Amino acid sequence: MTDGTDAARYDAVVVVSFGGPEGPDDVMPFLENVTRGRGVPRERLEEVAEQYMLFGGVSPINAQTGALVDALRAELGADGPDLPVYWGNRNWRPYLADTMAEMAHDGVRRALAFVTSAYSSYSACRQYLEDIDAARAAVGPEAPSVDKIRQYWNHPGFVDPFRDGLRAALADLGDRDARRTHLLFTAHSLPLSMAASSDYELQLRDAMELVAGHVAPDAPRELVWQSRSGPPQVPWLEPDVNDRLRTLSTTGVDQVVIVPVGFTSDHQEVVFDLDTQAAATAREVGIEVRRVPTPGVDPRFVRMVRDLVEERCVGATPVALGPLGPRSAPCAAGCCPAPTRPG
Repeated sequence: MTDGTDAARYDAVVVVSFGGPEGPDDVMPFLENVTRGRGVPRERLEEVAEQYMLFGGVSPINAQTGALVDALRAELGADGPDLPVYWGNRNWRPYLADTMAEMAHDGVRRALAFVTSAYSSYSACRQYLEDIDAARAAVGPEAPSVDKIRQYWNHPGFVDPFRDGLRAALADLGDRDARRTHLLFTAHSLPLSMAASSDYELQLRDAMELVAGHVAPDAPRELVWQSRSGPPQVPWLEPDVNDRLRTLSTTGVDQVVIVPVGFTSDHQEVVFDLDTQAAATAREVGIEVRRVPTPGVDPRFVRMVRDLVEERCVGATPVALGPLGPRSAPCAAGCCPAPTRPG
């Protein structure tokens, strides 16, 4: 990769995402891709596969990423920089290596990568850098150089849609003292060892305050976790959103707003883990719950991507809210190291 310290002209943008199955026959191959090399038992894969089957074996993420790609093409075409936009996934079609080969065939020499994860951690950032390097290696010397765009958890284009969603959710719950409505900000849990080697939790807490502090400064709020997938003997970030809902119900809390601030779109881990599982837990314990939507293709989020492209293409001033400021680019060598997996 190039060092990314100048404002040299790029000739393409590639959106890099996680990917997801698009039909029942895709589910197990997709899950095998996700867990390859991690020693996950077949029974666990089958258990997760059943969650996808509740939705016809289709994850929403590919349709959502495709919509973002289309919106970004329109945004860049209208307001510049006028660059072609490609799309490659980590775990399902269109695979990143295939996309990199297409870019090479089209004559792309230097590209910017926008990753659909706003935060720092191994799985949210460093692993995508590894994926890009592996895809380039698969293509060979004709592969374009690729620079990853910085993290954007505190960019107004990411924060403002959550603020508006929180306002709407509180209004929908009715006219009452905001201090009696508990706010749960959720993100994907990580092993403690992985969380300790990055600013993931710090950035999430910053995003929580940027949203809640602006909209409902007196409302009690906390960061909770979801989507844990590791073996029980490995400690992960806690508490789980379902456990917290059960505990809150014993303290008299009867209204909760869930803000999935760890995610950019309403994909499988939002519609199953929150809209299905957490919603069922809330009903079970007598809590009325509202869930704030993710940015998706909100025009402000799409404009944010253009802003981030302009930072690198034409040296535009980085924009960020709050005390942490914009994350520098490129990532420092050795940041967010890969976790040590059990042998």
